[in-house]
Amino acid sequence: MLGIVEITPWHWAGFIVFVLVCITLDMGAFNRTARAVTFKEALIWSTIWFALAMLFAGLMLALRGTEEATEFVTGYLIELSLSLDNILVIALIFTAFQVPPKYQRRVLVWGILGALTMRGLMIGLGAVLIEHFSWVLYVFGFFLLFTGVKMLLAKPEKINPENNPVIRCARKLFPVSPGLDGQKFFTRFNGRQALTPLALVLLLVETTDLIFAVDSVPAVFAVTQKAFIVFTSNVFAILGLRSLYFLLAGAIGMFRYLKAGLSVVLVFVGIKMLLDPHNHAPQWFQAKIPTGISLLVVAFILSVAISLSVMASHRERRANSNRLKS
Repeated sequence: MLGIVEITPWHWAGFIVFVLVCITLDMGAFNRTARAVTFKEALIWSTIWFALAMLFAGLMLALRGTEEATEFVTGYLIELSLSLDNILVIALIFTAFQVPPKYQRRVLVWGILGALTMRGLMIGLGAVLIEHFSWVLYVFGFFLLFTGVKMLLAKPEKINPENNPVIRCARKLFPVSPGLDGQKFFTRFNGRQALTPLALVLLLVETTDLIFAVDSVPAVFAVTQKAFIVFTSNVFAILGLRSLYFLLAGAIGMFRYLKAGLSVVLVFVGIKMLLDPHNHAPQWFQAKIPTGISLLVVAFILSVAISLSVMASHRERRANSNRLKS
């Protein structure tokens, strides 16, 4: 280990520049024409983003020590796992609006840019609140418990564009063209500037991510209250979201127990936050759960949920095959 290096505004600026370069390349050099993303391409980019996240974890290990490197990996895993539920909703949005695969990439790239901005603001606000009002951790903890239970009991998601309040509001404020104009978000309709249906899709994707961020950002604050780690783990998870969507969107239905697993993860991190000594609770109510243990617990929960889902899908396919043979 090279020794503990203090995180300065220069580290923040350097990381933000790195993110902007990645997004610029994605929006420009790698995304000049509208085309569908192949499974192979999605797999390669998913691997690249994961490798970059692990390289960053190695850098944190060298410069900041084992504890903060483990906090980053744990936060990244929580964000990445919660984004899987986000992928399912995004797939439903694209289906509801009948967005061709070749236009989905552009929506996700701009959606990621908006998501990074919103989450940066939320993380900054959360860090300030925690610094000045430690009892906010209790609010986050109870909110995560509530969200975990609600997710477990919630009915399957349904997307009805005409009944969505965000879409209704956008249609009242701006004219909307009846059909797509390539991958453009704005077009000319009846002689004036108008939104395209693709712009409504982007608006709905951004709104969806904001809703998910309300759950996921407090979840990482349960792991660490260090704003730099919360921000970087969020960013790496979001940067890999687009390629992960194209990798898993077609098979996300196989993970039938994933939502249950995610709900257990939220309940666990909620309990961890409530018991954290940083809350200044009575000593008998405090229990410091090491970050390494948290990482193992989260990984175990997700592994069990995914394994049970895959086994259930395999049994179902085998049963269907046997019925067809008979």
